[in-house]
Amino acid sequence: MIHIQHLNKSYKTAAGSIPVLQDINLHISKGDIFGIIGFSGAGKSTLIRCLNRLEEPDSGTIRIAGKVITELEEKELRQARQKIGMIFQQFNLLDAKTVYQNVAFPLEVAGYRKAFIREQVRAMLDLVQLSDKEDVYPFQLSGGQKQRVGIARALVNQPDLLLSDEATSALDPQTTYSILELLKEINRQLKLTIVLITHELDVLQHVCNNMAVLEKGRIVETGSVDKFFLYPQSDTAKRFVHIIDHYREKRNVWEGAGAGI
Repeated sequence: MIHIQHLNKSYKTAAGSIPVLQDINLHISKGDIFGIIGFSGAGKSTLIRCLNRLEEPDSGTIRIAGKVITELEEKELRQARQKIGMIFQQFNLLDAKTVYQNVAFPLEVAGYRKAFIREQVRAMLDLVQLSDKEDVYPFQLSGGQKQRVGIARALVNQPDLLLSDEATSALDPQTTYSILELLKEINRQLKLTIVLITHELDVLQHVCNNMAVLEKGRIVETGSVDKFFLYPQSDTAKRFVHIIDHYREKRNVWEGAGAGI
């Protein structure tokens, strides 16, 4: 589904060029829920934005569903992006438009007929369980509902690939769980490949099958999520697992102390 070969990306600053991604090589299978994890500044968001060329790589190739994304001209790239949905941490909804209008927007821009747009929007709102919110504005929604609108909008073009850039970071734990369950159901129903950027181990453990670890712009570990937790290899993986083990130990102490009160 996704083949990344020798991908490099740097940013130019007054002090010179700063490498952000260095020789990224990665394969993600069709239908997988694939997690990419790393600490802040590791290059996670840059990597996921290179997949639809919201960020332009300096070199290397990205092939998605047989198309070499890095070689496409502007018109072809616009068409390819219609098959790559993306959801964001801050929702990116249009405040002046209703839920229906937000979800319909990509189809309207693409010039689809109103009847088709209506059918697609209502199907997506039904999928994300917001059929009763068509005429509501974003300010009237909870964070979880806003993210569901964002997911519906990302799916309305019937994409082959869904990119999630820290999509649950702004949500409370209960809402995060409901969004992750929704993503699993979307993956099951639509056979959709999902690439999920996160720094939250609970997210990785709950929803992903396979994963990669980014460290200072390089992939230092790949494999199944189970392998990551049982046999971490890289320094970043070991630090993540140590942090979550430490947190769980403290939580057990707090719960034990509470039980003794």
